[in-house]
Amino acid sequence: MCEGEVESDIPKKYRYFTREEVSRRCEKDKKWLIINEKVYNITNWCRKHPGGAKLISHFAGQDATDAWTAFHNDKDYVSKFLKPLLIGEVVNPEEDKLTLEFRQLRQLTEKMGLYKCNKWFTLAHFVSILGFEAVAMVLIWCYGGGWLPWVTAGILLATAQAQAGWLQHDLGHFSVFKNSTLNRIGHHVTVGFLKGASSHWWNFRHFQHHAKPNVIRKDPDVQLAYLFLLGNSMPKSWGEKQKGVMPYNWQHKYFFLVGPPLLLPIYFHLEVTYFVFKRKDWLDLALVVGFFVRFFSMFGPLLGGWSAFGLYMFTRFLESHWFTWVTQMNHIPMEIDTEMNRDWVSSQLVSTCNVNPGLFNDWFTGHLNYQIEHHLFPTMPRHNYHKVAPLVQSLCKKYNLDYQSKPMLTAFADIIRSLRKSGQIWYDAYYHLG
Repeated sequence: MCEGEVESDIPKKYRYFTREEVSRRCEKDKKWLIINEKVYNITNWCRKHPGGAKLISHFAGQDATDAWTAFHNDKDYVSKFLKPLLIGEVVNPEEDKLTLEFRQLRQLTEKMGLYKCNKWFTLAHFVSILGFEAVAMVLIWCYGGGWLPWVTAGILLATAQAQAGWLQHDLGHFSVFKNSTLNRIGHHVTVGFLKGASSHWWNFRHFQHHAKPNVIRKDPDVQLAYLFLLGNSMPKSWGEKQKGVMPYNWQHKYFFLVGPPLLLPIYFHLEVTYFVFKRKDWLDLALVVGFFVRFFSMFGPLLGGWSAFGLYMFTRFLESHWFTWVTQMNHIPMEIDTEMNRDWVSSQLVSTCNVNPGLFNDWFTGHLNYQIEHHLFPTMPRHNYHKVAPLVQSLCKKYNLDYQSKPMLTAFADIIRSLRKSGQIWYDAYYHLG
């Protein structure tokens, strides 16, 4: 939040600023931020930001050094866009020891080559996706549309879609190719033609989440207030104001009805459709149409129109459960609150937890069981998370930071426990029982 008005206008020449001065430039018409102790005026340029105006504006008035470093691989290229925005630098720069040591760790990971992708890993993953789809099609072709081959094909297709989701996630984070353009093309094709969604829509949501995980009004993944209230502060605030249209004290129960079953089959279809038409994103729309043409060309002639449509919705129903539990287990049980302007490491640790590693867990979650490492180093190829994890754990131990890793079923149960706790907070505040 802004701490007050600034008496002077934006200076016209290069000068030194205190961090307090920068922190006040966080309004709609006055946005500054700090990167590597340099001060940049992003007021007008934020609308041109490739990641979206919201993403970069979330750091207005703050030090964005570690976020900028984490999100950009080609820093020399990106720095060219910063030069015209430079207006000064921070006077008497001081960084806390945790931040300095984390930046040293970042440099170490680069020297270790942990940002180099194993192309054989990615190729094998891609081939497995096509393999699951091919087996599903052959199964229907050989055995027809009886309930057993139909259900089995749905399970195989859901597996392909879930794994394609992890692949598009890799490409979206620029962790597959060195060249950013190749990552973008690969992401467009994978999320559009293989999954039937919009690349730009995914980028718009996902990078805000990474920049400010679990921060109310900045992370779109926690903006669920008309269905679910998350964390401690939001339920209390809504309860005290007697806001809300749902019986939130029952949210841990109706989650099983409106959460995993409906997220992909209903909500994502509606949101993607709205997004591409609102933005007039005809490329993404064409790729989405291409996905449906591909799917119904594969299964329509074998099953007939309605049975093929039923297979598609059944696939999405299964995938939705897979996706929802995996993506929410790392964040919902953690702190969810308004902006605290923490350093990069602390902000990721308080909002993120891991699930214990293992061959099945790694495959099932697309290595998102290493969520802490992924959030600290989002462009790192996921097959290298296990190499950096011990270094992160050591850093957390040194600075007494809570590094949580738990069994997968415990992580799933913690989602429900967290929803129950938040719902009770709302109920107590609403009826003044606290």
